Amino acid sequence: MSSLALKDIVEYGIFGVLLLMSIIALWVVIERVLFYRSVVLAIYSKKTELEVALSKNLTLIATIGSNAPYVGLLGTVFGIILTFVQVGQSGIVDTGAIMTGLALALYATAGGLLVAIPSIIFYNLLVRQSEVLIAKWEILKEI
Repeated sequence: MSSLALKDIVEYGIFGVLLLMSIIALWVVIERVLFYRSVVLAIYSKKTELEVALSKNLTLIATIGSNAPYVGLLGTVFGIILTFVQVGQSGIVDTGAIMTGLALALYATAGGLLVAIPSIIFYNLLVRQSEVLIAKWEILKEI
């Protein structure tokens, strides 16, 4: 298998995983926002029941947000390794090819951050909304 084919597999594989992670995170965020808007606090008799319902899938968003940079970093490492392998095989030091290979490798890190940053922001917003709903439930139960 040529290094170009290997590069394509690594590049598309890493970006495919990041795309899948972003789609899953977006789906969960939308589902949670819709659930939080429609939740009827009065139907929950126990605080634990409400907490379980509100926290559903939040761990998935946090997991995606915390691991996406590592997936991007993995793509960067593979890209750098492939660049060095290509330079080593050709025996010619072409700085243009090296810089192009390294720049392409860094796209993976940027992709990981583009998935992670919004995921963590949405996770924090959803956790805060969950806390607000729990506080409203507690006020409702005091009445």
